[in-house]
Amino acid sequence: MTNAHRTTRDLRRGNRAIVLRRLYFGGPSSRLDLAAGTGLSPATVGNVISELMKDRIVVETGQLDSDGGRPAVLVKVNPEHGAVIGVDVGETGAAIELFDLNLQKLAAVETPMRLPRETPGSLVALIAKGVNQLIKESGLPVRRVLGVGVGVPGVVVHDGEEYVHAPSLGWDKVPLPQLMRSALPVPVMLDNGAKTMGRAELWYGAGRDTRDLAVVLLGTGVGAAIFNDGALYRGSTSSAGEWGHTSVIVGGRRCRCGASGCLEAYVGAEGILESWAQRTRRARRSKNDQQQLLRDLLDAARTSKPAAAVLDETAEFIGAGVANLVNLFNPECIVIGGWVGQLIGPHLITRIREVAAARALRYPFSNVSIQLGRLGPDAVAMGAATLVIERFLTDGGRESSGIASRATVTARTEGGAIG
Repeated sequence: MTNAHRTTRDLRRGNRAIVLRRLYFGGPSSRLDLAAGTGLSPATVGNVISELMKDRIVVETGQLDSDGGRPAVLVKVNPEHGAVIGVDVGETGAAIELFDLNLQKLAAVETPMRLPRETPGSLVALIAKGVNQLIKESGLPVRRVLGVGVGVPGVVVHDGEEYVHAPSLGWDKVPLPQLMRSALPVPVMLDNGAKTMGRAELWYGAGRDTRDLAVVLLGTGVGAAIFNDGALYRGSTSSAGEWGHTSVIVGGRRCRCGASGCLEAYVGAEGILESWAQRTRRARRSKNDQQQLLRDLLDAARTSKPAAAVLDETAEFIGAGVANLVNLFNPECIVIGGWVGQLIGPHLITRIREVAAARALRYPFSNVSIQLGRLGPDAVAMGAATLVIERFLTDGGRESSGIASRATVTARTEGGAIG
């Protein structure tokens, strides 16, 4: 192909991406409004919309009233053009969820598992089984599935190779993307679970109207996603956001990562339960049902001073960690999510804000909003699905022509920016 042909093709794809992204995040629009909003000429927008409508990526959705003359026709992204799958890999199971292009959940399956007991191979086999079950039960042709996004524990590294590094699971440079590519019939994208949850909150949740944002995940593990001007900050080795492994006590409690005094060792599920066990001088509690044990702690805190003290201590650690985020990154919003965050956040948010206010620099704290996540237990899977949609938008919808291929694409290609 000549350079001229390549340039023309790239220009057309770029124009499609600009218009498609504007429609996706801006909602139904007229062709003239799209031209004004994108800076493209009305003729270019008209040609792009014609192409997108021919591909059934865009559909007409009504008209705008007019004071005179011909009413403007509105167009929108067709949510039924294709579907995406998001997978939330937790330490006790995987939630596998099917979404339309508007990220409305269509179906879901739960796959029990135990990490780190599962090997990478058995983990991939369980996910593949769940994905295939979900597609079969939904009745959706595989060719209409744009891809699978997966949120996993640990660091998903992109440095020419793609692999997962998760010391707490005993994973060192595990080629999980390649393993999934060979097991699944559609394209696969992987990222850290905290980062996928962060993208979901940025696109659809508590951080939707925010450009500088920190989203923290409190669960069995603890992590964060940092967004600067709407773009996800990854760092030089893709490990930025390991908030749970910042030190809060020198020489403190041993963390699963091998270090001592990490925030995760005090505000992760196991750390909170360990604190409760120590204060009540009872044997360390089973890890089999951490959610129920944390509910028991919340119930006990109503009448038990030791239980109430554990929750207050947890709020202090979280507040200190939040203050560090304020001082380091100066976000306009910090969102607290994850299943532990959902469970204890409503009870602790006031105290967390008080502690953060006492520890953060006054001026940046006066300009930050500390919120609870709004997307509930679907946040990680929904965010994983956005990896596929981001690639779809960047390609101007062109990826739909080869959606049944086994090619693996990576999160490195997405910038995280919206709008």
